[in-house]
Amino acid sequence: MSDSSILPPARLRPEAELARDALSTPVLSRAARLARWAGPATRVDAGGGLVDEQLPDAAAELGLSGEDAAADASEAWRVAVDTGLVEVVDEEEGTVRAGDELSRLTGGSPQDVLSVWLGALETVLGDASVPDLGGLVDAIAGGEGSGELDLDALDWNPEAEAEFLDGVLGNLYLLTVGEDKAGDAPVPLPALAASVIVPDDMAEPSNDVLEQVSDAMMRLDDQFRMLEPVGLVEYQPVDEALMADADEEPAAPVDDTDVARYGLVRLTPLGLYGLRARLLESGFEAPAVGDLADKGADALLDGTAAYPPAAAHAETEHWLERRRPLEAARELLAAARGSDEGAPLRRLRCQQALSLVGGAAEPALREVLDDAELGGLARVWLAEHGAPDVPSPSEAMIFWLTVDTVAAQLAAEGNSEELRALVEGLARQHSGFFDTAWRVDHPATADVLEAMGRLHSDKKIAKEARKAAFKARSQQHGD
Repeated sequence: MSDSSILPPARLRPEAELARDALSTPVLSRAARLARWAGPATRVDAGGGLVDEQLPDAAAELGLSGEDAAADASEAWRVAVDTGLVEVVDEEEGTVRAGDELSRLTGGSPQDVLSVWLGALETVLGDASVPDLGGLVDAIAGGEGSGELDLDALDWNPEAEAEFLDGVLGNLYLLTVGEDKAGDAPVPLPALAASVIVPDDMAEPSNDVLEQVSDAMMRLDDQFRMLEPVGLVEYQPVDEALMADADEEPAAPVDDTDVARYGLVRLTPLGLYGLRARLLESGFEAPAVGDLADKGADALLDGTAAYPPAAAHAETEHWLERRRPLEAARELLAAARGSDEGAPLRRLRCQQALSLVGGAAEPALREVLDDAELGGLARVWLAEHGAPDVPSPSEAMIFWLTVDTVAAQLAAEGNSEELRALVEGLARQHSGFFDTAWRVDHPATADVLEAMGRLHSDKKIAKEARKAAFKARSQQHGD
């Protein structure tokens, strides 16, 4: 993703609900528990980690047992230090005390809690980009006895690994906020891995690319196992039977067609919040539904111009909830005026917003019946709402509204099948349409006629549209 692109708006849960989710995650709850457990006798090493002899007590405090207990306790302590829940008082003595962030976590606002959780997320994401401990030990041992990390032996590029994980999480974010409700369903791990490995222009992946996808799946399986306890994702791991060596006989028959066995991942509501915060920090324009509720109608209409329909609808509902219907309608109509390139789409968004206002908007619509830019829109709205005594539009107004509507659809959808059907319907319903259309005094007339020539399936009609576009452009330039 480019950091200049505008992402679809995210639908976030209330911060109080997200904060409760954050507090209940194993990573943060363990870190907070160790921060409260630490006392004058607690000692840390030069890196701020708990000394080895205290790890068993820390693990017991967390109720951990088994071979991974010490490692899990060490991770919880590191999160506590990284997030400021614990502060090192004296590096030489290795003494610690509770940090200021602990009081924010236990008695602060939801925003305070989420701020601490975001710090924990960064720690875990950093850990997820690091190879397994065994690989690190081998790489250090391979450094010719120097005790230094031999990255070449490990075949690990820290920046590339972090970039890979960021790319995967970015694609998962896009799937979650997309218009097609894909975010409601878990994403198969092979599809997610392929989204960052397989080139867009590759119709059929080569064997080499498929091998890269397989390797990426195995890396992601390890990474998502680490990211689930911090609350970023819900993850169903890859079935271990699928990872058995070819020489080994699986304990049970393996169904290669069951996609769930290859791993399924879904971004949690908390994870959606966390990834959006990281995207914003990285310079992306990552809006959330409700961002425009306190802004003016001009910001609403311009801001939702690039939104998918359902997101624009939800944002508009938020905006209308805070305003009286008639005042909102007048503000929307005033903001819809203009002859700039974005004006047609603003008027389309205005029309859609007015459909949510209801009958209370009628006086505002009647006030603009004689407006050159809004009169056609007003007549359509009044007729659709069964209002009496709606004056008939002039032919000039009908054609102006037609051009404005097509220009808005072009801006919203591009060359879509829906727009193609609209174009063909216009040419079919209005005999001699192009003879009149090129004379329409609208800034987008020539562009609309060119688009109609591009979209119409009938070559003869398409040629008429292109000729009309040429006339319109000549008229605009005074030729």
